[in-house]
Amino acid sequence: MRPELTLDRLATPVGEMLVVTDAGGAVRALDFADYEPRMLRLLARHWGPVDLTPGRAPDRVRDAIAAYFAGDLTALDRVPVKTNGTTFQKDVWSALRSIPAGETVSYGALAARIGRPRAVRAVGLANGRNPVGVIVPCHRVIGANGTLTGYAGGVERKRALLAHEGVMV
Repeated sequence: MRPELTLDRLATPVGEMLVVTDAGGAVRALDFADYEPRMLRLLARHWGPVDLTPGRAPDRVRDAIAAYFAGDLTALDRVPVKTNGTTFQKDVWSALRSIPAGETVSYGALAARIGRPRAVRAVGLANGRNPVGVIVPCHRVIGANGTLTGYAGGVERKRALLAHEGVMV
């Protein structure tokens, strides 16, 4: 049975966001409008064929996103998400949610956090397949030398998100 999913579009300071929620109000995907094909691929990869109905995300999700961009950097910590990936991917995504706003970690440090210090490349791949960007803050992962590395929403957007959180990059 296909999940019933709603697609909402929200204006943010870093571009229009696409927010996909399920009937229970959990966020299944969040991406930027200019990366909609990527979001659709990730949804299909994780959930199989899905039908997206245009509509409003629950107020608590919309309010949390607005609060985050208004300066409440912990507002997204309370947003429920529902992901579907391998156990390894879920471990990486869970570890991403434990990185506080205003902090960054390297891919190696993230791999160590999940008890797989040699799985740096696999952590990078899991990071790139994160379907719930910003809420599951893959933008907080940087290169071992402190440089910004690839980000599915674009490196400039990553820089803007980190600057919003007070990280000097």
